[in-house]
Amino acid sequence: EWARRWDTVLSGSMKDGNVRWFDGGQLNITVNALDRHLKTRGSQTALIWEPNDPKEASRRFTYAEVYAEVGRLANMLKLQGVQPGDRVCIYMPMVPELLFSLLACARIGAVHSVVFAGFSAQALAERINDAGAKVLLTSDVSYRGAKVIPLKHIVDEALQHAPGVERVVVYRRGDGNVPMTTGRDIWWEDALRGVPTACEPVMRHSEDPLFILYTSGSTGKPKGILHTVAGYMVYAQYSFENVFQYEPGEIFWCTADIGWITGHTYMTYGPLLAGATIVMFEGVPTWPDAGRFWEIVDKYGVNIFYTAPTAIRALMAKGDEYVDRYDLSSLRVLGTVGEPINEEAWWWYFRKVGRERCPIVDTWWQTETGGIMISAMAGVTPSKPSYAGLPLPGVQPALLDEQGREISGNPAEGVLAIRFPWPSMARTIYGNHQRYMETYFLPYPGYYFTGDGARRDEEGLYRIVGRVDDVINVSGHRLGTAEIENAIDLHPEVVEAAVIGYPHPIKGQGIFAFVIAPQVSDPAALRKEVVELVVQQIGPIARPDKIVVVPDLPKTRSGKIMRRILRRVSEGRIDELGDTSTLLNPQTVDILVAAVKSLG
Repeated sequence: EWARRWDTVLSGSMKDGNVRWFDGGQLNITVNALDRHLKTRGSQTALIWEPNDPKEASRRFTYAEVYAEVGRLANMLKLQGVQPGDRVCIYMPMVPELLFSLLACARIGAVHSVVFAGFSAQALAERINDAGAKVLLTSDVSYRGAKVIPLKHIVDEALQHAPGVERVVVYRRGDGNVPMTTGRDIWWEDALRGVPTACEPVMRHSEDPLFILYTSGSTGKPKGILHTVAGYMVYAQYSFENVFQYEPGEIFWCTADIGWITGHTYMTYGPLLAGATIVMFEGVPTWPDAGRFWEIVDKYGVNIFYTAPTAIRALMAKGDEYVDRYDLSSLRVLGTVGEPINEEAWWWYFRKVGRERCPIVDTWWQTETGGIMISAMAGVTPSKPSYAGLPLPGVQPALLDEQGREISGNPAEGVLAIRFPWPSMARTIYGNHQRYMETYFLPYPGYYFTGDGARRDEEGLYRIVGRVDDVINVSGHRLGTAEIENAIDLHPEVVEAAVIGYPHPIKGQGIFAFVIAPQVSDPAALRKEVVELVVQQIGPIARPDKIVVVPDLPKTRSGKIMRRILRRVSEGRIDELGDTSTLLNPQTVDILVAAVKSLG
């Protein structure tokens, strides 16, 4: 539903970085996700929330109830001084109020910026400052498996370095025993007391910002990816319905945290725009045991299940007995997201979870693309283990050689690029349009540069073969090597560090750090301190898996670190190092090999 119909469907070009979709239109995305469903499915369940602890009661909300909760929260935000265009930072556990918060921001034309509640205080402060957020929504604590994470404590530490935040609204998930700063902090329930549920939606122009979501890049500073209202809305529903072949009345469960783009598009907006019933899970797949996912599938009769290869590999490693004890007959479609799924995990997922009757959609897309770009459409287009498949209708991928020329014919392998705009593409990097151009459009003029390499088989199916820039994919989370190196370099004993990704049996890629620290007498103590430093600066997701202390790094005569050599040494591919005679210091290679072997 549009308050005003658009004037043009598509204008601008990727070459100029000024693409606009549905220009001239006016709308509010929550009207389409909530209001328009009220007449026909107001009493239908919109959201089922499953808590971390299976002993705690679950919660259910109909579309009418979600509409009321969102309206009340939107009115509360207005009372806290939030106006259209203001940025609101959200740092919360996976509770219904997190989902309501995104929609409440969108209701009043505010721009939400969700920060995954596993990031450190420093990482949170950096994102708050970059977005210029003046209101922060958080919780006293977060529960993940057996862990209790002190979110409010992390927020208090972050706000020592983010003075622009004027108001912190704190949801009581735990016992509420946390310090509150007078004049700045307010309890969620107090802020909502007496607030009405009816909230008139603020109409936004099609190209107005909807949200900013931060992602790691090949330089140290995270990028604030900005998505706009109309194109994102249209593509979120289009891709959700087509990839999963969603049918009305089905129950959809995406296990992603809302702190990531998957949680935005396929845990929140896409399913709600389509009028689906969503399952939202607070916990982790292995707690209290490795059958938790499958217990939830049976408990709620989940029809479409969408998770990460990391989770599949972790559960596969726990043994078949945890999945065999459940019925799982409600499942119709399985999906994977975040990274390419390896063949062994694909077949286990197909045979053990899908009982050899559920199609698997192995979806490729990015924070920047806003929605799924390459994937099988469940039961409609071909599905092949470890291949994402065909592009969605309207998506135009290309494989480029090193000179930026398109590689025609099949099979082929090259840099994956997109040659034509799509509605949900990011419009800019918040506050830095030049970086947006330099990152995505200037490397290959006229194309969107994905940063991924890909292979195309004889049938035209695409397989993603990994990053071609300095970004690694750890458990589906993109982390810039420079960001981790910057954190390690803060250690007073570290002279220089180089970080690479290496094959990891569960995470897909692990983090391997090579550290020069000539004055260190206790390498084991240094490793521990480096890990603590990275966790403090970025968060546990960036924790290095392996750290080796070395006297030097292999460098070219111009001083550039030869990461190719580091990768092959870390993988044990000593016979494939290639010509090392051009190195400034070829003798370092043998020392590296010995050091890596000593780790075991």
